[in-house]
Amino acid sequence: MTLKQIFYPESRFGGFSDVDGTIAFYMRVNALLTPDSTVVDYGCGRGAYGEDPLPVRRDLRILKGKARRVIGLDVDKAGQENPYIDEFHCLDGGHWPLAENAVDLCICDHVLEHLEEPGAFFSEAGRVLKDGAYLCIRTPNLWSYVALASKLVPNRSHAGVLARVKDRSSERDVFPTLYRCNTISRLKKYLRQSGFSDHVVYGFAPEPSYLSFSKAAYGLGVIYQRIVPRALHPVLFAFARLRKEALSYGGRR
Repeated sequence: MTLKQIFYPESRFGGFSDVDGTIAFYMRVNALLTPDSTVVDYGCGRGAYGEDPLPVRRDLRILKGKARRVIGLDVDKAGQENPYIDEFHCLDGGHWPLAENAVDLCICDHVLEHLEEPGAFFSEAGRVLKDGAYLCIRTPNLWSYVALASKLVPNRSHAGVLARVKDRSSERDVFPTLYRCNTISRLKKYLRQSGFSDHVVYGFAPEPSYLSFSKAAYGLGVIYQRIVPRALHPVLFAFARLRKEALSYGGRR
């Protein structure tokens, strides 16, 4: 049996555990979608999630065909290869080449940790999203053991390390990390300042896939994640709804 099957025996039935982070995140994303939605996938990448061998998780992640239009944004031109978006724009600077009040849902999945100026991201998201539209974020928690260990490893070595310790990790999909908005308090601050007055930010403890190199390490990771406070869980989820009247009365983005 695999480590996942040993420590999460429910995964023998369907291939996923009860704490699968991708399934948990995209179940909520899918619940916010409608067939008429215009979606922005910020940091869309090349669509590597299409290589996921688990159909239920792969199908949740692919939004094309479930919404009216999926727009991919990325600083990497590899986004042009992504077959799961309807439209791609390569970013050059902080401005998004999209009209104001044109988007119903924005996803930022494991991208926030790479941003040099997270304030620019929140400002642009607030500009292009419609009043009442949604922002969904998944990002590492700066105070978790995963991020703290990552900060000890030089950025130039991240790709090689991840390729060795994490399943389905490709060096071409690894980018330098900065962690400038990776705590619950910072996320809440940026959301409030950008008009996302209706929001929830919380820690999530998925399988310790970074520790798959050792059964003992994996087991300790499972125990650790079950006993530490939620604020120290390895991943942060943020779901927010834009209220543009909050900007009118509460200040500028």
